[in-house]
Amino acid sequence: MNRKSSKGVAMIEFALSMLVMVPLLLGTIGIGLQMVQSMQVIQLARDTGRMYGRKLDLSATGNRIILAALGHDLGLHTAAGDTGGTGVLILSTVKYIDAPAGCTNYHQWVFAQRLVIGNPNYRTSNFGSPLVVVDPHFTAVTLDSGGNVNPTSQMTDNPNDRANFTAQGNPFTNAGILTDLPSGTMLYVTEAAAKGFTLPPFASGGMMYSYNVF
Repeated sequence: MNRKSSKGVAMIEFALSMLVMVPLLLGTIGIGLQMVQSMQVIQLARDTGRMYGRKLDLSATGNRIILAALGHDLGLHTAAGDTGGTGVLILSTVKYIDAPAGCTNYHQWVFAQRLVIGNPNYRTSNFGSPLVVVDPHFTAVTLDSGGNVNPTSQMTDNPNDRANFTAQGNPFTNAGILTDLPSGTMLYVTEAAAKGFTLPPFASGGMMYSYNVF
């Protein structure tokens, strides 16, 4: 085989190998970036949960700057009233009601606060919403400017304020029976969701979701 023929064969071999190598390279990049974003969503839920569980006021503008830094790469908009972007944080404080006995929400978890930061249309909470009327015999739950539910008129009397742990499981269930908890036990639930990286056909840009309970 002369030199010109060997060069031609090498070019054909290179072209054929690229048909395999290029998709592998793009697939590695797409899947890798999607994994990085998934870890960022998990970290966002975890870090926000730590702050929220320590009762840091995340409705305050100054504290939302921290969330903006955490969720910048995920398309999270944190400014008050800004419902754009491709990410959302859903923060819920839920309270266990064990007194008075016989009240409407006796032995139920109820919402004490609900804050939504980012795009509320991107994803709803896995634990329900205090603003959704599930029992038309009772009035809808209202929130104040800080997302708080009135404890007297709502938390002990209104079934529309109940949190739903069916999808994620009750964190205080033992062998199907709720353990003895003091009334007023609080849980701080943080949910984070964001749109994934898109690189068809390797990364579909699907929704990434993570939650933490403190």
